[in-house]
Amino acid sequence: MTTSHDKEKSGNRLANETSPYLLQHASNPVEWYPWGELAINTARSEDKPILLSIGYSACHWCHVMEHESFEDQAVADVMNQNYVCIKVDREERPDLDKIYQLAHQMLTRRGGGWPLTVFLTPQGHAPIFAGTYFPKEPRHGMPGFVDVLKRVADHYASHRGDFDEHDTSMRETFKRLSIGESHPEEPDPGVLQNATAELAKIFDRAHGGFGTAPKFPHPTNLEVLLRAWERDESDAAAEMLVHTLESMSSGGLNDQLGGGFCRYCVDADWTIPHFEKMLYDNAQLLSLYADASELVPDSGFDQIVEETVEWVTGEMQNEAGGFYSALDADSEGEEGKFYVFTASEIETATGSESWPLIRDRFGITGEPNFEGKWHLNVAKPLSEVAAAAGITEDLARQRIDAGRRALRKVRDTRVRPGLDDKILTSWNALMIRAMARAARVMQRDDWAQAAERSLDFVIGTLWRNGRLLATTRAGKTHLNAYLDDYVLMIDAVLELLRTRWRDGDLEFAIELADRILLSFEDKENGGFFFTSDDHEQLLQRPKPTMDDAMPSGNGIAALALGRLGHVLGETRYLEAATRTLRMLSPLMKESASPFGSAVIAVDEHFHPPQTIVLRYGDRTALTPWLDLLKQRYSPGRIVMAIPNDAKSLPGILAQRTAHADVTAYVCQGFACEAPVSDLEAFTTALAAG
Repeated sequence: MTTSHDKEKSGNRLANETSPYLLQHASNPVEWYPWGELAINTARSEDKPILLSIGYSACHWCHVMEHESFEDQAVADVMNQNYVCIKVDREERPDLDKIYQLAHQMLTRRGGGWPLTVFLTPQGHAPIFAGTYFPKEPRHGMPGFVDVLKRVADHYASHRGDFDEHDTSMRETFKRLSIGESHPEEPDPGVLQNATAELAKIFDRAHGGFGTAPKFPHPTNLEVLLRAWERDESDAAAEMLVHTLESMSSGGLNDQLGGGFCRYCVDADWTIPHFEKMLYDNAQLLSLYADASELVPDSGFDQIVEETVEWVTGEMQNEAGGFYSALDADSEGEEGKFYVFTASEIETATGSESWPLIRDRFGITGEPNFEGKWHLNVAKPLSEVAAAAGITEDLARQRIDAGRRALRKVRDTRVRPGLDDKILTSWNALMIRAMARAARVMQRDDWAQAAERSLDFVIGTLWRNGRLLATTRAGKTHLNAYLDDYVLMIDAVLELLRTRWRDGDLEFAIELADRILLSFEDKENGGFFFTSDDHEQLLQRPKPTMDDAMPSGNGIAALALGRLGHVLGETRYLEAATRTLRMLSPLMKESASPFGSAVIAVDEHFHPPQTIVLRYGDRTALTPWLDLLKQRYSPGRIVMAIPNDAKSLPGILAQRTAHADVTAYVCQGFACEAPVSDLEAFTTALAAG
């Protein structure tokens, strides 16, 4: 007799999923289910605990655990006999990942990661036991996976009567952990300085970045430093920011041949990365390097921007405009194999003219830095390399670039890392914002067009009946969107409008804002839940506060709603932003730096952005006005140049009409200067702000 969860001969139940990560496991002998009613009802009817495995397609250790355990028939037999096994892509279901990463932390008293392995009760989905990667056999002090499987199954069977009470207890615990039980208070105007001081304590003065190995970019912390530099003219913030950006761009985190940044480095000095490339990291770093290129014009950061954009548009954007999610760390079953070379391969590819310069520039001497091969890191400044060769810097640069192109050509013949080609709304929002910002800084219309194509793709594919969906791949668009999808898209649209006006885009941002007020806001305590009010009922309704690899949904909500409120003169959005900051303030008082996006929102709460509306008829007449603005860098300034023929302007923008070739409306918070129509008066109005 077979049960309802016996797998079909052709494979398990993942074959029709959209996630490349789930599809990687579709031929496993494990009888995997996707998360859903079928799996949950099966677990309940058969009274079997759930084995929940969460990962993502570019995750190296996820691949290792699959090859060691999930592809092994003997291990699969133990899993299938004792559990209902559920596989989840954390990028498609960040709601589940947030809940069970917290569960892991509660049970183990340490941070989690991927793959995440959690054993759940069938009735209430409460965690019983949790870990991350388990080797098949005991190793390095870690228990073997089969032993863990058997022990948890035995414990569940022998203590079955206790688990109904366990479900109730865990739900109460998660409820108590909810931020909704905190007591909101007024934001602290000194939070930007507090965050900067905290970062200074953990700053690595030798190598840049924060803390020790492994080294992550922490983009929101860097954005805090950029804001502190601009706001307070903080030399300490400038030093930390520039040193970190230089170290990351010259080190192994940055692909020195093809552009784009890896997820993190395994060492303290940014030499060897974990080779996966994620869209969200590159979006946030692209924006930072674009801003920094304005503040430090001779830094070479503009070249990093160009190379990152080239990688993004060349490898990560589809023909319809959507941006893909990630490149794998592995190729041909080996981490980093696509990216590394032997010294002889480098010498042969680059030739006699470029090789000596490539060797010195990237330090190709002595012992290789990665498993007998070289992963390129900049070892010497260009000036030193040129001087040693007795040639000019321009000539040295030309020969090094020729060598890099030759190595890139060799690399392009290799088996490429796997591409996770699903398209996520929130990650596309981050890249739209970054591309728009880089386009404005470097005056690249083609980059702005790439951002617009992505936005058009989102509106055409992921926007249905006034609601966003979270993901699409291979013609299938599904899953209710999360808070991050909405607020990051509002932020992206506002950034794109600062670069180039398009009718309809602002109205889209307003619809997004109205939806989060309706479906996500915590009316009682302030702030926003991660899931909408009609979302699937889970163990917890998360309410994200701290930044992690991506900025916090509540931090971005406060920032984006505040900006939208000032642009439109709409107090509903401003009040919602303030309620969010009040909710977050008790947490930021304890420690500010983990809340970087909210710290920036607090800074704009006390120092509202200067909002400038330029109405114009002839685009050429607008040029000197925009040139004047470029001379006055301010990351919080919002400029919208709106042609006179723009249609149906919302809010107070409808009152901003042209009185000459160009008319400027300059406001700071709720105070506005009189409209001006000549450059001298515009200069005075800018200074007043």
